[in-house]
Amino acid sequence: MLIEDLQVILKVAEFRSITGAAESLDMRTATASAAVKRVEASLGVELFLRSTRRLRLSAAGERYLPQCEQALKMLCTAKQSMKDELDIVDGELRIAISSDLGRNMALPWLDEFMEKHPKVSIRVSISDSNIDFYRDSVDVALRYGSPTDASVYGFKICDVPGILCAAPDYLKKHGTPSHPAQLNDYNGLFYQMYGVVYDQWEFTKGDEKVKVKMTSNRISNDADLVRRWCVAGHGFATKSSLDMSADLLAGRLVNVLPEYQPRSTELWLVCSNKQSITPAVRLLRDTLRIKCSDIFQQMFKQGILKQPPN
Repeated sequence: MLIEDLQVILKVAEFRSITGAAESLDMRTATASAAVKRVEASLGVELFLRSTRRLRLSAAGERYLPQCEQALKMLCTAKQSMKDELDIVDGELRIAISSDLGRNMALPWLDEFMEKHPKVSIRVSISDSNIDFYRDSVDVALRYGSPTDASVYGFKICDVPGILCAAPDYLKKHGTPSHPAQLNDYNGLFYQMYGVVYDQWEFTKGDEKVKVKMTSNRISNDADLVRRWCVAGHGFATKSSLDMSADLLAGRLVNVLPEYQPRSTELWLVCSNKQSITPAVRLLRDTLRIKCSDIFQQMFKQGILKQPPN
C-alpha cells in the first residue's frame, strides 16, 4: 500500500468527493479513483459509500481514517526529523504571496533561493485574498499583518512603514501638498478588498493624527495595479514602502509628506502547522529577512526613509 494512496484517501474523506480531492492534489480524477480502489482492495473493505449524488464514509472508513491520518502524521514527523538532523533542504514549497510583493520582489528572491538549493521546488499562489491553508493546499504564506489565528505558526520578517507617494510628473502637473488635509484636492488611487474600498487615509506625526476622506477615479482589488497607476502618474497612493521600494529607489515615485506617517504594518512568513517548518522554510525566512533589511538600508541611505525599520 503506497503512502501516496493513503494521502488521496484522506483528501477524499475531507472533500467528500474524488473529483475535489483530485483537484486539490493536482491530479486526474481517474488517478485518485484508482488510488481509492487500491487501498480498498488491500484492506478488503469499502471505505466509502457511493451514490450518484454523494460520497460518504462507510462504518469501516470511519474507524480506519482517524488511525490512517495519525499514522501518516507520525511518518511525516519522523521523515522531517531526519531531514532536520541532516539539514536536508529539499521538497516542494507551496507558498502564497500577495500580488504586488509577489510579482515584483518575492519571485526573484525565490529564483535565487532555488539556485542555491536546487532540490527545492516551489508552487506559488499569487493573491491578495486571505489564504485558507487547507482549502488552498498551501504550506506557508508571506503576507502583511501579524497572524491572529492561534493555530498557525509564524515568523516576523520585518516592520514595514506605510508611505504616501506619487509620480514626479503628477506632482509637477498638480503641485505638492504641504499637509495631508490638502489631499482632498488630489486624486487618490484606491485598493478594494472583499468589497471594501479603502478611501479613508490616516496619517500620524507625533501626537497629531489626520484622517482624510479621498476621492478617486481608479479602484482595483489588485494591489499591483494600484502601484502601476501611481507610477503612471494617475494620482496618490498609500502603500507598503516595501511594495514601492524599487520605484522609489529608481526615482519613478516620490515619498510625499515623509514627516506624516501612513499606517504601518508587519511582514510575516506564516506556516499552516509545525510540520510545515522545514529546513527550507527556515532558510527562506532568513533569506527574506536579509533581503528586506538590505532594501530598507538602501532607502535610508537615499533619504527616502528617515530610519530603517526593525
